[in-house]
Amino acid sequence: EGLGGKHVDRFVEEGLIKDVADIYYLKKDDILRLERWAERSADNLIEAIEASKHPSFERFLYGLGIKGVGEHMAAVLAKKFGSLEELMAASEEELLEVPDVGPETARSIRDFFTEPHNLKVLKKLEEAGVRYKRPERKKGRLDGLTFLFTGALKDLTRDEARDIVISEGGTAATGVSKKVDYVVVGEEPGSKLEKAKDLGITIIDETEFKKMAGI
Repeated sequence: EGLGGKHVDRFVEEGLIKDVADIYYLKKDDILRLERWAERSADNLIEAIEASKHPSFERFLYGLGIKGVGEHMAAVLAKKFGSLEELMAASEEELLEVPDVGPETARSIRDFFTEPHNLKVLKKLEEAGVRYKRPERKKGRLDGLTFLFTGALKDLTRDEARDIVISEGGTAATGVSKKVDYVVVGEEPGSKLEKAKDLGITIIDETEFKKMAGI
């Protein structure tokens, strides 16, 4: 909070930040030397940086800037692996078993964690006191199952349906692949339905999905 793009640009130009970990080593005096920074705003920024030291694992992953790992992918990876150590130890083959992870993203993740500079940044983050919160691995009615939704559902929005899947221990995919266990079809489904049929994926309607989820 309070560290917008323009501020980041300025800090980089002044040599105060060279990588993401350097944010956690900013000092109030360094900030106050810059134009347009007052005592109060500098204090607020330092407090905000301190408050951001304990993000969720998915926010931590997203913040690393791994190519191909946006907010959705970060959430999927966090749920699957649970810790940075587990993700770093995963092979490309293991990554490809995760819903929505394709060859390019799997390669990008492996490359990121074998790059010496990135490992140095992770070490600096740890030394600065950044500790992500590990996700709770809840088992529910849909544990281990992957669902894809296509078409308009009658009683649930797409986001509500995905939240139900996640809350019951399942995974909500965004694309059709052999990793998907069930495709839930609503009104006016798109091309995903035909692709799912071609792959032999089980097709169910909203009513059947709700029964499976215990709604």
